[in-house]
Amino acid sequence: MLDTDTEAEVFNAYAAHRWGAGLVGRCPDGALGLVDPARTEAAPASLPDLLGNLRARGIDTPMILRVGAFLRRSLETLNTAFERAIAANGYKAPYRGVFPIKVNQQSGVIDRIVQYGRPWQFGLEAGSKPELILALSRDLPPGALLICNGIKDAEFVRLGILARKAGINCVLVLESPGEIDTVIAEARRLKEKPLLGVRIKLTRRVSGNWADSSGDRSSFGLTTKEVVDLIGKLREADMLDCLALQHSHLGSQVPAIMDIRQAVDEACRFFTELRRLGAPLEYLDLGGGLGIDYTGEARATENSMNYTLDEYCTNIVETVRYAMDEAGQPHPVLVTESGRAIVATSSILITDVLEAAYFDRSAPVTPEPDDHHMLSDMAAIEGYLSPRRVQECLNDAEYYREELRALFRRGVIDIEAVARAEQIFLYLVGRIKEVVARTPDVPPEVADELAEHRDIYRINMSLFQSLPDVWAIDQILPIMPLQRLDEAPTRRAVLSDITCDSDGKINHFVLEDGIENALPVHELRPAETYYIGIFLVGAYQETLGDLHNLFGDTNVVTVDFNDDGALELVDEVEGDTVSEVLAAVEYEPRQCLDAFKGIVERAVRSGRINPRQRREMMDTYREALGGYTYYEHPPEEDAHG
Repeated sequence: MLDTDTEAEVFNAYAAHRWGAGLVGRCPDGALGLVDPARTEAAPASLPDLLGNLRARGIDTPMILRVGAFLRRSLETLNTAFERAIAANGYKAPYRGVFPIKVNQQSGVIDRIVQYGRPWQFGLEAGSKPELILALSRDLPPGALLICNGIKDAEFVRLGILARKAGINCVLVLESPGEIDTVIAEARRLKEKPLLGVRIKLTRRVSGNWADSSGDRSSFGLTTKEVVDLIGKLREADMLDCLALQHSHLGSQVPAIMDIRQAVDEACRFFTELRRLGAPLEYLDLGGGLGIDYTGEARATENSMNYTLDEYCTNIVETVRYAMDEAGQPHPVLVTESGRAIVATSSILITDVLEAAYFDRSAPVTPEPDDHHMLSDMAAIEGYLSPRRVQECLNDAEYYREELRALFRRGVIDIEAVARAEQIFLYLVGRIKEVVARTPDVPPEVADELAEHRDIYRINMSLFQSLPDVWAIDQILPIMPLQRLDEAPTRRAVLSDITCDSDGKINHFVLEDGIENALPVHELRPAETYYIGIFLVGAYQETLGDLHNLFGDTNVVTVDFNDDGALELVDEVEGDTVSEVLAAVEYEPRQCLDAFKGIVERAVRSGRINPRQRREMMDTYREALGGYTYYEHPPEEDAHG
């Protein structure tokens, strides 16, 4: 057992004190726990204890764990931060946020956003017809906005116009010149005036992973010339009074506050000019942009940002107030579509380690008397291993390993000998790592070479299904073990998923000293489930995932804090079964079963199997069709040791 200070160092090694925003903490038994935002002074609620409780119910990893209190906190902090900025700057209009459904369309998320956002008249943003249909079925509070972005056909437009007649504040944002004629035609046919917005391309281009979503080369929005033409066309159609909102998207996950301020300033210039041309604009929608500090670095990098929530809100309010006052115009209602910042924190992907491939060993191996002399030569390297000669020893070990492999390929040594050679090499790597750990100023070349000998921990999940951004755009997410934080981790590993794809690997991790290529982990123990938590996954990951290797959606569990400060189950959605994913790719499970039955029956007739074996094969096939697509632990296994 470590002392308290050392335990804190282990916890801090994963930088959780930075990216965790006070919502994760270490329990007295070394487990990782979640902190109730409403009672931050209370002890954290243990995640391993929760997982053991869920496993006893038959709910296993991998799973998405949604924390209702974290989602509630995100909505509260965003809205109250704008309220503070508005009060401090004498701003004369309110803030009305909307959540972009595309960020996480799951009903367990959308319904809670509507519920938790009701005190602030929080609304939704729909970017497609299915999203609009979804949004129209939710009971939004009076005053909440339903903003419709994306390319719209006549049916989409018709729904939006009729929704307003039903009392829903549905704003059809014009994204392209072609939509204008559709909107005018449908409004005339229905004899109803729509509530309209216009998306304007800003020339200001922001930095970050999604820079292409900003600037005048972005995919959506009208150019300056097209905006002027729109004003003329709406005036001619006697519909200029319908134009109530300007949408100017700042960008996504914007890392630098200066980019935000400059983009808002440009948006204000368009806003005041459109009002000068007669458009009765009431809302200024500044789109997304508010970042999440995935690394806790508080720097203007692709996975972090150099501003706080209060600074973000203050910069927007100050900039808009100054621009409107200078133009002698009333302050507009401020709107943002900060989806990532609302939901990212509220979801955690939890998986378990199935096995480990260790790339060193602690026990020495002695060559056999009749082994090739190179095995003895390699084993002798330990005799001259010292801090001054680590590079030499590593070079020699790698030389002998390659020579012995070549001898095996030529048939000079047998498979048992080359197996001993591999074990000697792993032992030497372990000894070299021990010396390097005690040696200051290790040559970078040695560190780089040793990094190639990181362990591989096989985790029970699909990267392509559950963390598509990690694979596709090198998104960095905080990752750490959920237990044994009262022990110093002795291994360094990359995480490999259970797909048969070499890309299914995570090899960049948020640590105290920055981004590293190996995660500190503990050596696995027999009969103990070793859990890994991947944090801040609430935005996009659930809906962008694919069916690579036909791995389906994981189990989803929603929890919240009870009056005693413990985490309790609120809702459960079972992960996809094999039958469900087969149906998703156009296979009828019943037809698969019948086809397999025919194959097995032929095997009975040919005498390859007997009727009892046929029954066992069919029972196993049926059970597998209804089973989880991921590795299923036997029910008698202990949850966490």
